[in-house]
Formats: sequence, C-alpha cells, structure tokens
Amino acid sequence: MTDQTAIALNSNIAEVPGVGTKRAEAFRKAGIRSVADLIRHLPSRWEHELPEQTVAEASETIGPLHGAEANLAVRGEITTARPVRGRQPRFEATLQDDTGAVLLTWFNSPWMKGRLHPGMCIRAAGKTKRYGDYLQLVNPAWEIIDPEADTAAREERYRPIYPATEDLPTKVIEAAVDTVLEPALALLDDHLHEQYRKDRALPALADSYRMMHRPADEDETKHARRRLAFDELLMLQIGVMIKRHHRRETLSAPALTHNDAIDKHITDRFPFELTESQREVINEMVADLATSRPMNRLLQGDVGAGKTVVALYAMLLAVASRHQAALMAPTELLAEQHFASICDMLAGSNVTIELLTGSLKPAQRKSLLKRLADGEIDLLIGTHALLTEHVEFGNLAVAVIDEQHRFGVHQRATLRAKAGDETTIPHTLVMTATPIPRTLSLTVFGDLDISTIRRLPPGRQPITTRHMPQARAGEVYAHVAERIAAGGQAYIVVPVIDESEMGLKDVNTHLEFLSNGPLHGRRLAAMHGRLTRDEREAIMRQFREGQIDALVATTVIEVGVDVPNATMMIIEHADRFGLAQLHQLRGRIGRGAKKSLCVLIADPATEDGAARVEAIASTNDGFEIAEKDLEIRGPGELFGAKQSGLAPFRVAELPRDMELLRMARRDAAEWIAENPTLAGERDALLKKRLLKTHGEALGLGDVA
Repeated sequence: MTDQTAIALNSNIAEVPGVGTKRAEAFRKAGIRSVADLIRHLPSRWEHELPEQTVAEASETIGPLHGAEANLAVRGEITTARPVRGRQPRFEATLQDDTGAVLLTWFNSPWMKGRLHPGMCIRAAGKTKRYGDYLQLVNPAWEIIDPEADTAAREERYRPIYPATEDLPTKVIEAAVDTVLEPALALLDDHLHEQYRKDRALPALADSYRMMHRPADEDETKHARRRLAFDELLMLQIGVMIKRHHRRETLSAPALTHNDAIDKHITDRFPFELTESQREVINEMVADLATSRPMNRLLQGDVGAGKTVVALYAMLLAVASRHQAALMAPTELLAEQHFASICDMLAGSNVTIELLTGSLKPAQRKSLLKRLADGEIDLLIGTHALLTEHVEFGNLAVAVIDEQHRFGVHQRATLRAKAGDETTIPHTLVMTATPIPRTLSLTVFGDLDISTIRRLPPGRQPITTRHMPQARAGEVYAHVAERIAAGGQAYIVVPVIDESEMGLKDVNTHLEFLSNGPLHGRRLAAMHGRLTRDEREAIMRQFREGQIDALVATTVIEVGVDVPNATMMIIEHADRFGLAQLHQLRGRIGRGAKKSLCVLIADPATEDGAARVEAIASTNDGFEIAEKDLEIRGPGELFGAKQSGLAPFRVAELPRDMELLRMARRDAAEWIAENPTLAGERDALLKKRLLKTHGEALGLGDVA
C-alpha cells in the first residue's frame, strides 16, 4: 500500500502506512488484523486536552487575582528541576517560554526525581494557580515534545484512549487510525436506511465511527455510542427473531395427548404433592406440548424449587403418547443423580430408562444405541454424549436440557435436530437454577418462553450463610465436628483436586489435614471428577445412607446432589468461585426440615471477590443473586457468549442500555414479521452483516 487511495476495509493491518511487518504482530495479538478491525477498535475513554497557550496568555486567562485558578496547557523549556524537602515534600521544575515562566509542582512524587532536567522541552497541562506574580501548575500531566517537529500550538480536543498493550500503546493505535480513518469511512456503507435512522435520531454508521475516534466534543461521543450500541442489540434481536419465526412457522413437533387420566397417572408417581407454582408451570408447558408448534421454553427456579419433577412430567407426557424423551445434563455426576432419582420415582412402571455417558463401555453403548434407534428406550438421560452423531432416536418428542448455561446455542440446536427429519423437531425445555436476570432474558434468551417456579416446596428451611476469614477456619471445623457428633453431615468444597502453585487448598491434602486434625475419627471421603462412575455412585450411596460424615469435594457436587441430612456446606477460598456457582453449592444443603449453615471461608484479594462473598452472604434469593451477578460480571459470561460463539458486545452495556434493548427488540419483531428471511435489496447488507456476526452461533445459515 503506497497511499491512502489504496486502502480497503479488508486490507491487512501490515499494509497500513507506519505499521509495518514487525508492529503488525502486536496489532494481531490485540485482535486487529485488518483496517476494518482497526476502525472497530474503539476508544475506551477520551481525555479532554486543553488548548495550548503561551505563559503570558495563560497569565491573562487566569487574571490578576491571587488564588485564581484555571485548567491550562503551556509548553516551554525546563530551566530548573529539583526535589524539595520539608513539611510538604515535593518536586519542582521551572518551565519557560519566550513570554515568561511557570512553576511546575508535584507533591508526594519522589518518582519524578531524574525524569525532568534542564534543557528538556515539554508540554504541561492541568490546574494552574496564581500566587502573586507567578503561576504554578499543580501535579500537571506532561509530555516531551520536539520543538522543531512539533511547531504548531495544540488545539483543544478530546483525545481517544484505546484499549492497549505493552507492545501496542494507545499512541501507536491512534496514529494508525489517523492514517486510515478518512478513506476507510468513505468505503463504509450503512445497513440502516436514512428514514429509519432519522425516525430514531441515529447518526449514519460512518459518522458514528468518526465521532468515536475523533469527537469534536463529549456530546458527539454519546451520540455515536448510542448508534453503535443500538446496532449490536438490533443485530442480536433480529437474529433471535428470525430463529423464533422459523421455529414457529416452518417447523413442527409431535402434538402430545393430555387429559385428566394421564395427569393422574403421572402425578401418582411423584413422592409428594406438586406445589401451586409447579402446577402453574406444568399448565404452561401442556398448552405448548398439546400443539404441533414446537415448545421452546426456559424453566427457571431457585435451587431446590422442584424443576426436575416438572421436567419429568413433560417427558412422561411424551412417553404416554408413545414417543421418546431425553434429558441432557452437563456432568456425569448430575446425569447419574437424575437417572437414580427418576428410576426411583418410576420403579415398577413400564417406562424404559437408560443412562448414556462418555464412560459407558463400547459393547453397552452399541446395544443401547440400537435399542434407542428402534424406539425401545422411552427415556434417555445423559451428558453431552447425547450430541454425538451416532446417537439416533426412533421418535424423540421432548428434549430437556438441565443447567442450560453450561451448554451453548449450538449444543441445544444439535439436540433438537435429533428428532429425525429437517422440519420436525422435539419440544425443548431448558432448565436453570441460575435465574436469568430480567435484562438478559431479552437478549440471547429472547427466543425462549420463560416459566418460573417461584416458591420452594413446603418444609424447606432457610439457609444461614456466614463469611469467615481463613484465620478462623479452626472454629468452623470445630463446629462441623459438633454437628457430625449430633448426627449431621457436611460438604467441604475446595477449588482444586491436586496441590497447586497458587496455594489453594486441594481435595487430597485437605482431606488428609481434616482426617488427622479437626475431624479426626470422622468418616470422610473425597468426591471429584476423576473418580470412575462406579466409585462416584458407591461414595454417593454411602453418603446418602449416612455411612460417610463429610465429603471433601470439588464443584462436581454443585448440582444434582440431594441428601436431606447434609446440613453444613463449607466452601474454602470462596472468593475464587463465581456467584452462581456459590449459590448452586449452597443449594446442596437445606434440602430437608433441619436448619442448615453455609460458611464461606475467604480472604478476598480483589473487589470482585469481596463483592461475590458479600452478595451470597446477604441473600438466599437466586433471582436477586442473578441481578447482582450481572452487576459484578457484566453480561458477557452470563449469557454464555464464550460457549455459544456469540460475538460479545463491544459497545452496548446491560443493564445501562435497557431502553435501547427494548427499542431493538420491538423493531426486530416488526422487521421479521414483515420480512422473515431479510430477502430483497433493502435488507441485503443487513443480512450479510448479521450472518457474519451471528450466523454460525445462532445457526442462521439454513434459515436466513
């Protein structure tokens, strides 16, 4: 590339004048591979740079009054520089130009010694005060300048500060943007037509990028940010609405039979009365399942709310209509727990239930898959092993996905595709004990109808949660010993299986410490993901039967484990766990009528860690915790962007942009109602950019 006219949006970053091959590697490491990537690499903030004045002009601006002050910028040569001791240690330097001199003063800044020396030319900016006949700049920002090359006085501007690295400072990014911005923006077409933008007070796309990179004032950055944030939200909403329309209008699912006799036959199998809230959710599901329009429902409820029984109702409704059902769990332990509890509830029935996990022996797997394809298995429970290409159902009607945040959009779609032909899919129910914050329920979950179990089953006791520092861990384990002596059981959770360099407590070392120390003589066992299925089942059976007093475990026990007599949960290094994870772990206790206690042992080293520990200790409400998790972490991880492959938001922030999200959702619904596949010239560019951004993650290739 020799001049700006040769710049294209897809030009390699190495071809940008001033970048070159060596520096291009630093750009690539920062995710900037092309000119388009460079334009999309937006400033994280802007610094208001003051217009440069001579010393005389600065003196005139402030005026003659002693103590008057103003924010100013001046340039000149350093004539003196020295540290000053005394009651207020400081570093002082004198800056002089052709019109006068000012005193530069840095308080409590010993690091300034040696950085400035006479003869240097600098520009200094900041709070300037008048003291009698002289001016003083207090703790000014400063930079070295070349008086021969940098001859023009600096004008006022909002300087962009870019997300940078040690190898790629913001100044280098700024220089590269300066080189390509004007010709690149001239090539940028807008996917929103002019009247649409005008009706919503949105600037053009090229103008928005110009105002982000080179704003004239603060208002321009706000105006541009609003457009770019709206773009991100609109793109995602349109993708979600296309999928929703496609599923509802072009796909079908088996319509399941439901009547009072079937309802009684199913509920008689349950070992307890359904709560009113569970009944409400079942009625919502039945309204979906009885039609050929595929159900796509999210079932959310707090830990222990009884979601599995509701899901089992939907699966048994499929079996009653001579169809198959599947339940997919994120871990083998949880799949095994579901299998055990469902087998107990359906003992003596004619329902055929099987478990499919990655640890199944080849011969057993082959036999199971044949029976599944022949329709001889009614209900299949498993892990992601259900998603492999060799797993084929005879007539799958209901697919349940537990702990949906562990699975991406792709994986949910793969399970739906197991129904058989291209236009028939199973009804889908996804469950979560980590409630979706209200804001996020409108984003990637926007194609899901949401049902909520709002109350816990009767008899459940609230869990008391305490935070204790590591220094008081001895008191905690003394209390555990007392509880065990009184007939109770406990979970003790640590972050890792093996000893780590980070000084974290691990399963094996901690088990040995407890066995030889505070819990000496008690029956302890380890539980983690490296144990075989047979070992895990044997340990959990002994724990349920009261033959083990305490489990020292990793987070493998965070979901699915249900032992009513276990009333204590100790979480070591609690600040190392996510908020949803802490809530899930705590949910392993409080499963019966006994009072339960969760103790978080932690000395948080970060603000986020402290916030998580404080949040989990302050409430048992999973819905409140979900909102706090959103505040602490932001939406990126919470809606599974990493697992789903969804492009993360670069500009939009939730819940800050809730009003923009509502507008985007409303517009997307109207857009897709009018043009379900974005056909035609008007929407061609929008469609192209949508497919590039979210096409693979949302599976839009076969829809749009």
